Amino acid sequence: MIPQAVIFDLDDTLYAERSYAFSGFAAVATAFADGLGDSNEVAALMRQLFDTEHRARVFNEVLQRRGVGENPDMVSAMVSTFRTHRPTIRLFDDADAALTYWRAQARTGIISDGPAVMQRAKVEALELVTRVDDIILTDELGAGFAKPAVKAFELIAGRLGVSHEGCVYVADNPTKDFVGPNLLGWRTVRVIRAEGVYRDHAIAPGGAPQFTVTSLQELPNVLT
Repeated sequence: MIPQAVIFDLDDTLYAERSYAFSGFAAVATAFADGLGDSNEVAALMRQLFDTEHRARVFNEVLQRRGVGENPDMVSAMVSTFRTHRPTIRLFDDADAALTYWRAQARTGIISDGPAVMQRAKVEALELVTRVDDIILTDELGAGFAKPAVKAFELIAGRLGVSHEGCVYVADNPTKDFVGPNLLGWRTVRVIRAEGVYRDHAIAPGGAPQFTVTSLQELPNVLT
């Protein structure tokens, strides 16, 4: 059955999440070069730390390794620079093709978690406003509405005028992405990217996707 609506996640579904992180690291390294030294070296260190246990505290670790030490105010400023920078990112080739294909077949949209200032910058950099019918950034709905909450899924179905049974959600993170749409009776598809940040994460209770693909080019085979 051809879906009435195909809704996509953003990070690691339509573009590489690590490319956003690396873009932000470059912006931070440049902005704080006076205190941290050579921006190319600092950005390279941040990229290295991204794939270690220090991922959640990259900036703190960089300050230690560059001889600055503990500096909460500087870390806060680095985080702000990271979140507000204009990212240099691009759509996956299969995502670019999928957005075009499904726009001609059904209603389309995006539901994404994360700080709104970051997610909105990604949407703008990828020029997604003109590529889909609706975009919901859960942070803009207020506290408590991030996935796995069902609010965003209920809202987008209503806006697009489609039934829950006619909706599909395509995403990558099994710890939270599929719980909500599964509860509403959506079809759910997980895309596993070779360098996906959440590719090895455990599946949440009630969060198993109905289908799994390694490329969005496979979607017509599982959805029609």
